Amino acid sequence: MEILSAIIQLLGGLAMFLYGIEVMGDGLKNSSGEALKRVLEKVTGNVIMGVLTGALVTAVIQSSTATIVLTVALIGAGVLNLKQAVSIVMGANIGTTVTAQIIRLGSIESDGSFLLWLFDTDTLAPIALVIGIVLLMFIKTKSSKPIGDICIGFGVLFVGLNLMTDGVKPLIGTSVFESFLGYLNNPLLGILFGLVLTVIVQSSSATVGMLQTVAAATAAAAATDPNATVMTFSMAYPIIMGINLGTCVTTAMVCSIGTSKDAKRTGVVHIAFNTIGTILFMIVMTILQKNDVFGAGYWTRAVDSGIIANFQTVFNLITAIVLIPFTSWLVKLSMVFVREDKPEEQRHPELHTLDENLFISPTIAISEATKAVAAMGIVARDNFARGCEQLFGYDESKVAVIDAEEDCLDQFADRSDRFLIGLGKAVETEADDRQLDMLMQTVPNFERIGDYATNLQELAQKLHAEGGEFSDMAKRELKLLGAAVNEILSITVEAFSNNDDQAAKAIEPLEETIDDMVMILKDRHTKRLKNGACSVASGLVFMECLTYFERASDQCSSIAVMMLARHNEDILQNHYDYLREVHAGGDETYNTERNRRREQYIKPLKEIR
Repeated sequence: MEILSAIIQLLGGLAMFLYGIEVMGDGLKNSSGEALKRVLEKVTGNVIMGVLTGALVTAVIQSSTATIVLTVALIGAGVLNLKQAVSIVMGANIGTTVTAQIIRLGSIESDGSFLLWLFDTDTLAPIALVIGIVLLMFIKTKSSKPIGDICIGFGVLFVGLNLMTDGVKPLIGTSVFESFLGYLNNPLLGILFGLVLTVIVQSSSATVGMLQTVAAATAAAAATDPNATVMTFSMAYPIIMGINLGTCVTTAMVCSIGTSKDAKRTGVVHIAFNTIGTILFMIVMTILQKNDVFGAGYWTRAVDSGIIANFQTVFNLITAIVLIPFTSWLVKLSMVFVREDKPEEQRHPELHTLDENLFISPTIAISEATKAVAAMGIVARDNFARGCEQLFGYDESKVAVIDAEEDCLDQFADRSDRFLIGLGKAVETEADDRQLDMLMQTVPNFERIGDYATNLQELAQKLHAEGGEFSDMAKRELKLLGAAVNEILSITVEAFSNNDDQAAKAIEPLEETIDDMVMILKDRHTKRLKNGACSVASGLVFMECLTYFERASDQCSSIAVMMLARHNEDILQNHYDYLREVHAGGDETYNTERNRRREQYIKPLKEIR
């Protein structure tokens, strides 16, 4: 019964330990998402910088697999190339050792010193849990939640470790446990054990943590019983190498499912890097052990949590240093295993960059989604301009282009809707939440602008089929209105692409000017129809064109308001009140811009005769 109770306690501690790592990692990601984005965007072709970036990102995310998944997603988004990704992968192995160094805090003993007592996990873990619960349950702000998660994760992690340690203690000295340690005297079995366990647990950090727990428990037993069977250094180091190999299996699966060729090559490089490093290190360690380098006692001594953490760090650091000069060879090797297919032409590849693997870092996912939506705006703007051109000189060859662009926009809108809805479940910070809301409302606005391009083309097609055409006066009026609408589209796309709120404020004065132009043209055209100066067929097409021009500018106004609402609570709460106040003329800057726009467009419109 005691053994069964110990196993249950061990498994319960493992569950808390894994949960603690995940919660702490999520908190770190959400509190440093913007910094991670800036770091990854600045990765260059410099391999050393890439390695340092990989180590830093993994230290924050607390998972080398997560870093590689994120790297694969950024390759698909066009942010990183293969060589940059390879250097990040090398660094990821170094960064993952931070977790083991954190776990070794559990071996600190106070010895009466207040500072050591404070950093003893028996003291630190409860303090972290109290701080975390206060932040999550009482303060309850968006900015305090990530910090609360870090504290809760840290505390739960060490509570889980303590449970695991207590669960291991009754097993020490049993025949099963001693037989298990006996098998680990074979280095190949040690490597296999580390590999299989990591594949099962799906976390190298968790597997190393379990190894540290067992080592610490046996070392503690040996302190009171010199005859106790302990985990020696010669048993531990092959397991650590096997753990590194185990992470490759998860990476291989991630990099092989529905990803680009370069993503698959990244997986191959990670496998090659870890395998070559393990083989080289194993050869060196075997030679050192056979020749009793450092003395026979060095290899048979009991290891504790700190020794395991230090060896893992040294192993990954030396492996990276040795293999960095061979980065180009690793890239070439990956290209041998994953050959390039015949390239398929893809219309607007920038609209195919959204990858749910980016959810690992919501801030980076939102950044890439914003770039993709900006690219959508450019496609919609350019297609609208094509639709306008069709009104003044119908060209059958442009029909297929406009239709193809519209298909791209529709397909992207469907993909982005699914992506943004999924991303909504991962977002934690208020700033990201507001940006996400803006993106979700901007996509349908850009999509409708694309629809109006098709509508204008269909009107031009109808006019051409009926042999009708606009009068010279109507053409000049539509061209001037079209120039205003194309300008407001360009301002909107540029403001959105550059995250420029000042440019967004310039949209509403032009939108109101376009509304006035449409009103003037409707009155004029009604008079022309009454006087018989224009045919009914062309007159109806003209009036429909005015509708689509006005609606396109309305979409721009909606996008501008959503951009401004991100940073203004009053606008966010009530868009209509904001627009009503602006149109009332209380804003001097708005009035100046509106007068400038009226001088630019209304005055020449009235001069058309």
